Amino acid sequence: MLLILVFLYGITLGSFYNVVGLRVPVNESIVKPRSHCPNCNHTLTASELIPVLSYVLLRGKCRRCKAPISPFYPIVELATGIMFMTAPIIMGWSQELIIAWTLISLMVIIFVSDIHYMIIPDKVLIAFSVIFFAERFYHPLTPWWDSLIGALIGFTLLLVIAIVSKGGMGGGDIKLFAVIGLVIGMKLVLLSFFLSTLFGAVFGIAGMAIGKVKKGKPMPFGPYIALGTITAYFFGESILRWYIDIL
Repeated sequence: MLLILVFLYGITLGSFYNVVGLRVPVNESIVKPRSHCPNCNHTLTASELIPVLSYVLLRGKCRRCKAPISPFYPIVELATGIMFMTAPIIMGWSQELIIAWTLISLMVIIFVSDIHYMIIPDKVLIAFSVIFFAERFYHPLTPWWDSLIGALIGFTLLLVIAIVSKGGMGGGDIKLFAVIGLVIGMKLVLLSFFLSTLFGAVFGIAGMAIGKVKKGKPMPFGPYIALGTITAYFFGESILRWYIDIL
């Protein structure tokens, strides 16, 4: 029952993170105007805002104008709920779980904003960096300075790549990895970058193969950072042990 409640909490937050990821990058309020149909501007009622369920009951269409609604919204909601529910299964009910849910929250918002605008908003990074700093103050890594070294490495690594590639890495990515390093420390931020690059390369090549990605055209890196970071955070120690064993 507790896991079900966590799942419901997660999909509800996922709905809110959709709003944050879509509005903050374009300097819109996350409170006003209320959620509405982008086609006819119909203000959605409470029954139309139930995460995932409303989309299913409405068959993916606006109740008033019948225009199709992107499945992106319920997918983000469902994915957030699944990750929130899975976190305690993987790591147990510990103090670290709060940090895990906070990290998932940041990655979901980054995923939404970068997919739509190729922007990682400074406002979001600043807000979460303050939250993470407070969380790591009360529940630090071992040793405690691993967070500071991780933040420095995350920032410096991406900055060097941006300089060498002459803009191949965005400023938002650089600042994001500094925040990630603060949360997961030195070893895992390096693994996060490796996995992010790996996922980006795999999906990029697959996208070009099916004609969805054009060679030389910029593509958002945020979703792959989110995927790589979540993977490193939850499974990084196992991956590193496996790598050491095969060596």
